[in-house]
Amino acid sequence: MKNLLSILFFLSFCITLLDAQSPHSHSFGRKIEFPNVPGYQTLKCDFHIHTVFSDGAVWPTIRVEEALRDGLDAIAITDHLEYQPHQQDIPHPDRNRAFEIAKGFAENNDILVIPGVEITRDMPPGHANAIFVEDANKILVEDTRLAFEEANRQGAYVFWNHPNWISQRKDGIATLTDMHKKLIADSLLHGIEVVNELTFSDEAMRIALDNNLGVIGTSDIHGLVDWQFDLAEGGHRPITLVFAKEKTAAAVKEALFAGRTVAWYKNMLIGKEEHLVPLISSCLEIGKIRYVGDSNLASVEIKNNSDADFIINSLSAYNLHGSSDIFTLKAHSTTTLEIKTLVRLEQFSMNFQVLNAVMNARIHPYIKIEMTQ
Repeated sequence: MKNLLSILFFLSFCITLLDAQSPHSHSFGRKIEFPNVPGYQTLKCDFHIHTVFSDGAVWPTIRVEEALRDGLDAIAITDHLEYQPHQQDIPHPDRNRAFEIAKGFAENNDILVIPGVEITRDMPPGHANAIFVEDANKILVEDTRLAFEEANRQGAYVFWNHPNWISQRKDGIATLTDMHKKLIADSLLHGIEVVNELTFSDEAMRIALDNNLGVIGTSDIHGLVDWQFDLAEGGHRPITLVFAKEKTAAAVKEALFAGRTVAWYKNMLIGKEEHLVPLISSCLEIGKIRYVGDSNLASVEIKNNSDADFIINSLSAYNLHGSSDIFTLKAHSTTTLEIKTLVRLEQFSMNFQVLNAVMNARIHPYIKIEMTQ
């Protein structure tokens, strides 16, 4: 018995050690973490997920469990309305059923489950998600325009799914058609996926900017999140960061219609400048200036309180001592910068470009960091 207990203790110790050395080894393990921004809570959301009630591989409760493990604040169940490959095994005339199962399972957990559907049509307009729907069944109509109108009549937030999907766009380039332009002009289409599953579309980002559409990033998960996004190797599911006044479904909906979002994808933040810069600034905690001995070499600690490894290009007039102008502020870590200020200063500022944040194709945001003694 003693030998058995010793073996069990040793195995437990090994598992703990491996977990501590994993790529996401911080206080909440695999849970995605980003701080709040001034005036808003930063909510982690995935608005495009599938279950066996359309072409997904898992029961709706599994989607809730995965989201809880990832530390998400909200998910939307968005099974295909029209595409039902499992219907022979799981016939369900009520298209609300997957949401109802997930919602019931999540009742005693701190997560919002939002009702949604995927309107599944040929191009144009392709696929679109409608979330915050009241009755999915009423959106299941033959006429595409009427489907969008019914979703909007129910107060849904509607966004264009995977506009760069090569099954509908051979060149992989998101392109507005006349139908999309009409849907946008009539306020029937409100957002666009710049990130879907394993792809990022800078053309979709351009469409979002030109047409004042919300920036959305989703997993579009059909199988298991852990396998699809290599969580064991430090990966993460793509999500939308929503800047909401509070953690309620109504507040999430208000934030989406106001366009307060940033997509998080493969250690890259994608969004409009007015949302990206406050988010990045909130992630960074700047320490006091300390000079090294009697030298003119300033030492400043920068703590990164987020899941992003920020890749920084220093554009400051001051050169760095001990690193090049391009360096990384590791997630949930403190980095010490040594700065050649030439003379001792009580305060100074540095301009940084964040290379793994994107506002448009190859355009990265700038942040200004004030440093004081």
